[in-house]
Amino acid sequence: MMSRSYTNLLDLASGNFPVLGRERKRLPRVMTVPGNVYELDDDQANSVSSDVPSSVAQDRIIIVANQLPVKAKRRPDNKGWSFSWDEDSLLLQLKDGLPEDMEVIYIGLLKVEVEANEQDDVSQVLLEKFKSVPAFLPSDVFNKFYQGFCKQQLWPLFHYMLPFSADNGGRFDRTLWEAYVYANKLFSQKVIEVINPEDDYVWIHDYHLMVLPTFLRRRFNRLRMGFFLHSPFPSSEIYRTLPVREEILKALLNSDLIGFHTFDYARHFLSCCSRMLGLDYQSKRGYIGLEYYGRTVGIKIMPVGIHMGQISSVLKQADEEWRVAELKQQFEGKTVLLGVDDMDVFKGINLKLLAMEQMLKLHPKWQGRAVLVQIANPARGRGRNLEEIQEEIQASCRRINEEFGGPGYEPVVFIDRPVSVSERMAFYTIAECVVVTAVRDGMNLTPYEYIVCRQGASVAGSSSVLTGPKKSMLVVSEFIGCSPSLSGAIRINPWNVDATAEAMNEAISMPDAEKQLRHEKHYRYISTHDVAFWARSFLQDMERTCKDHFRRRCWGIGLSFGFRVVALDPNFRKLSIDDIVAAYSSAKSRAILLDYDGTVMPQSSINKRPSQEVISILNTLCGDDKNMVFIVSGRGRESLGTWFSTCEKLGIAAEHGYFLRWPLDNKWEICGQGTDFGWIQMAEPVMKLYTESTDGSSIETKESALVWHHRDADPGFGSSQAKELLDHLESVLANEPVAVKSGQFIVEVKPQGVSKGLIAEKIFTTMAEKGRQSDFVLCIGDDRSDEDMFEIIGDAMNKNILSSHTALFACTVGQKPSKAKYYLDDTTDVINMLEALAEASDLTSPKSSDSASPKSGIEGKP
Repeated sequence: MMSRSYTNLLDLASGNFPVLGRERKRLPRVMTVPGNVYELDDDQANSVSSDVPSSVAQDRIIIVANQLPVKAKRRPDNKGWSFSWDEDSLLLQLKDGLPEDMEVIYIGLLKVEVEANEQDDVSQVLLEKFKSVPAFLPSDVFNKFYQGFCKQQLWPLFHYMLPFSADNGGRFDRTLWEAYVYANKLFSQKVIEVINPEDDYVWIHDYHLMVLPTFLRRRFNRLRMGFFLHSPFPSSEIYRTLPVREEILKALLNSDLIGFHTFDYARHFLSCCSRMLGLDYQSKRGYIGLEYYGRTVGIKIMPVGIHMGQISSVLKQADEEWRVAELKQQFEGKTVLLGVDDMDVFKGINLKLLAMEQMLKLHPKWQGRAVLVQIANPARGRGRNLEEIQEEIQASCRRINEEFGGPGYEPVVFIDRPVSVSERMAFYTIAECVVVTAVRDGMNLTPYEYIVCRQGASVAGSSSVLTGPKKSMLVVSEFIGCSPSLSGAIRINPWNVDATAEAMNEAISMPDAEKQLRHEKHYRYISTHDVAFWARSFLQDMERTCKDHFRRRCWGIGLSFGFRVVALDPNFRKLSIDDIVAAYSSAKSRAILLDYDGTVMPQSSINKRPSQEVISILNTLCGDDKNMVFIVSGRGRESLGTWFSTCEKLGIAAEHGYFLRWPLDNKWEICGQGTDFGWIQMAEPVMKLYTESTDGSSIETKESALVWHHRDADPGFGSSQAKELLDHLESVLANEPVAVKSGQFIVEVKPQGVSKGLIAEKIFTTMAEKGRQSDFVLCIGDDRSDEDMFEIIGDAMNKNILSSHTALFACTVGQKPSKAKYYLDDTTDVINMLEALAEASDLTSPKSSDSASPKSGIEGKP
C-alpha cells in the first residue's frame, strides 16, 4: 500500500484533485513536440523521446520561474492590457550571459490577475512580442500555492523557522502541498506547449517550482534541465522536519544541474541526500556530482551577481534628477549608515536598530553625527508576525530618536514608503557604510549595489563622480549568501547586538586608506562576477553535465515522486535469461562464480544463512559435470564452510580469496603471499580508537583481515571517520605487506595479492591446465570488490586463459555504473536466473552419477 505521505502523480496528471477540481482542457497555442496536440494533457508515465529531427537548428533555453520578467498594466480606457519588460528582473538581466544567437523563452505568472476571457489574447501578445508564455492559476490554487505552501511552509523552513506552534510558520497542511504540486503541473504543461525536447535547455528558478523537474522528466527522459535555488537550503536537521522531504529531494534530483549560492547551502543539500536517500557525492576536477541511478547530477556553487549596466544607467538618472545633491545637502556634516531591506521577519531590521542604539550609548562621540537611514521595502507576504515586527520597529525608532535626537538631528531615519530604484542608488552614493543584519537570507545583493554606486557614476559618464579616492565599508551578517564573497567586509552575528554595535563603530571610524583598499577589492570581484558571468557559468556547466544525454540509454521507472530516470551506457544492459540459458545449454565447460552477500543473499536480511532454495539450486548446478561453481565472498571460511556443508561439489573462496577450497575437498588452500600477521597488532589499536569515538561502528576480525564497519553509524560522521581511518592506517602500515581499502560502509586491511579478481584468474587457469578451458563464464557480484572479477575476465581472454569464443556474462546486481556488461535488478532476479540454469542442467545432464568420469571435472586440490 502506498504511503499517504505521497501525492499520487497519476491522480494529479488526470486532474483528480478533491479540493481543487479539474482544470479545463485547452488547446496549446504553440506546439513543437511531434505527436497529437490533444494527447498532451494526459501526463502519463511514458516518456516522449522523438526520433524526428528537430526543426530548430540553434540552441534555445526556456527559463521557468514563478513570475515573468514582464510588467502588465490595464490601459487607461480599461480595454485590454499594456506590457513592458521589467528591467529589474534577474531573469531578464541574465540574458546578457547567454550566447547572442540563443533564443530565450520565458514561462511564469503575471503579477496581475487576468480574467479568463482575456487569457488567450494576453498569451498571444506575450508570446509574439515578449517570447513569454504566461501560466494562469485559478485564484484559490494561487493562494494555496503561493501564500500557502510557498510562504507558510517552504519560506520559513528554508530560513530556519520551525512550526513549533500554529502561529509560528504554520503547521503542515496537505491541501497546500496538493496545490503546490498542482501548480507545478500547470507550469509543466506550459513548458510542454513550447518545448523541443531534443534541442532546448530548461532552466528552472527557485523554491516555488521544486517538483517541476519530475513532471518534465516523466515526459522527456533526455531533457537538458537545470535548477537554481535562490533561497538558503537549511541543514538536514531542519529540512528533515518537512513531511514531504523525500518527495522534494527526489524531484530536484530529476534535474541535471542544481545550483546554490554558497557551499553551505550545497553542503546542506548533499547532507540531506546522504542521510535520507543514501547518496554520496564525489568531487572530480573541481566539479561536484551525485550518482543517481546512472545519471550524474551536477552541483553548482555560484553566487548570483548584479547587472552593472543597469545600475550605471539608474545612477545616471538619479544624478540627472538632482537626487544625489539633495541628499548630500540633507545629510551634510553627518556620517550616514544605510540599511535597505524588505519588511520581513528574517531581515533583522530591529536588531540593526538596537545595534545603532548601543553604538550611540557606547560611543557618545557619534551622537549628533551618525545617522542610520533604514529603507524598508514593502512586504512580499503577509501575516501576524509581520504586523508585530512593524510595531516593534516603529517603537525602537521612536525610543532612539527621543533619547538621542535633538533639533535638526534624528539618529534614525526610517523610510517605509516605496522608494524608486534611482532614489535608492542616490542613498547608496552618499552612505559611508551599509549595514545588513539579516538573520537568514539567500543572497542579498544590497552590498553589491552599494559598492558599484560608491565607485561613482563614472561608469555611466555622469557628473556625480565621487571626488577623491573611492571608498566604502560594509557590515554584513554572516548568515547571508553574499557574505563569503565579501572578504573585506566586517562580518557579524546579528544576534550579538554589542558586537554589531562595535562593528558599526569600527566601520565608520576606519582610516580612509583602509576603506579604499577594501572597496577596491570588493569592486574588482563584483565587476567581474556580474549576473552575465553567473548565467554564462551556469549554462556552461549545464552543457557539460548533459553532454552524454543522447549517447546513453534512458528509461523512467517508479511512481509518484519516486519516479526517476535510469541512464546506462549503451553496452550495459539487463541480462536476458533466454540468452544466457541458450549459451549455457550449448557450452561444454562452464565456470560460475557467485558473490554471496547482496547477490544470492539480500543485504537487508538479518539471517545470513542460505535458504533451502539456494542450497537446492547450487546442488543442481554443481551436479552438472560441465560446471565448476564457486562462491567467492569476503566472509570467513568457517561460516561459509558450515553454511554450504551440504554442497560437497561447491567450491568456496573465502575472505576475498585468501582461503580457497576446491570442490570435493575438505582442505583449505592459502592463496595469499604470506602468513605473517604481525601487522594486526599495529592496525587493531587504530581501529579500536575510531570504534570508540564513532557510535554505531564495529570491528570484524577475520583470519586474514580486519574490517571496520560503519553502516550503523551516523552517515556523515561515519563517512568522515572512514576517510580519516583510511589515511591513518595507510600511514601506520606503509611498510607492511598489506592493502588498505575502503568499500561500502567498510575500511578493510588485508594481505597484498588477495582479491576476487586474482582468485577468479586462478580458477580459470587451473581449469585450462586440466584441459577444461571454459567456453562459458558467469560472474555475478554487487559491490566494489566484485569489480575485480569483472575486470579480470577481459584480461583472461588476452592471456589465452579463456578462449576468444567464450561466452562471457559479467553481471552486477543493481542498475549502477560497473565494469560488468550486464545487470540484474536484485537478488530475486539472480535466484530466478540461477534457477533457470539449474532447470537447463536437469534437462541436458545425465541423471546417473556413474556417468561422471575423472576427466570430466576437477576433484579435490589440483
